[in-house]
Amino acid sequence: MGPKRALITGVTGQDGAYLSKFLLDQGYEVHGLLRRSASADVINARLKWIGVADAITLHDGNLTDLSGLIRVLEAVRPAEVYNLAAQSFVKSSWQQPILTGTVTGLGATNMLEAVRIVCPDARFYQASSSEMYGLIQEPVQSETTPFYPRSPYAAAKLYAHWMTVNYRESFGLHASSGILFNHESPLRGIEFVTRKITDGVARIKLGLEKKLALGNLDAKRDWGHARDYVKAMWLMLQQDKPDDYVVATGRTTSVRDFCALAFSHVGLRMEDHVTVDERYLRPAEVDVLLGNGTKAKEKLGWKAETTLEELVAEMVEADLARLKRHEHL
Repeated sequence: MGPKRALITGVTGQDGAYLSKFLLDQGYEVHGLLRRSASADVINARLKWIGVADAITLHDGNLTDLSGLIRVLEAVRPAEVYNLAAQSFVKSSWQQPILTGTVTGLGATNMLEAVRIVCPDARFYQASSSEMYGLIQEPVQSETTPFYPRSPYAAAKLYAHWMTVNYRESFGLHASSGILFNHESPLRGIEFVTRKITDGVARIKLGLEKKLALGNLDAKRDWGHARDYVKAMWLMLQQDKPDDYVVATGRTTSVRDFCALAFSHVGLRMEDHVTVDERYLRPAEVDVLLGNGTKAKEKLGWKAETTLEELVAEMVEADLARLKRHEHL
């Protein structure tokens, strides 16, 4: 009996990289789905940064191509499938609503259908999102809070979420969804506000820039570390019965306060450097998100291990180091 096999879609993203490392450390054989592009030379930069690029077997594939997914599953025969791939930048979803729906929504259904056809005994994880709560119906959001998506991205994620529930109830798949609240790291894409802040702070500290332009400083999010959150994904697939879980820290912080933490880490004041640019405002804002992770704590034994202050410091230090080495990620 060889090591357990896992297939990760979105393997080259932030969560894919951290999950790959976690599973490798658990003794798994890790396979990843790779969407080919013209930037193939840098597409696995996160896997290299975290030190696992050479330990993962990559397979060409795309969530929009069911036949390709079937071929990959037939080749890998995984015990666990983690569907992390998506068009995941919320602001872009208004400019690309059809692409977002096709990849983020229907793509998850393609993956579920491929699993049902090829390896129905495999355990399936769907990356759901706190953005599905949108215009919040309760001040603290749990698994039973009604959803109210406020972006094409959130609507696509909600479709994928309910299709995961549907395949679980219709076909008996061991399919679970993690409703993950915002989770960041040094591997976060530069287009996301947290990484934009820490990269901007590092540039200003090093004298490369003077100002940092941001959008809504008053939006509040429940921010944790991606390294902690991928463990929750794995724990869901170790349960006897599949289910859906909120994964969150239970603490909400404004963009303004996140920014202030990052600037203070390098001895600067955000008031001297931050400007507001309306180009970065969303057409429909999600004002505040705050997760109730009680179910994950009680049933999975999971809780966030990294504080917001530790997360911000780690991200700022990583960006300082990168810029000093003239590296980009």
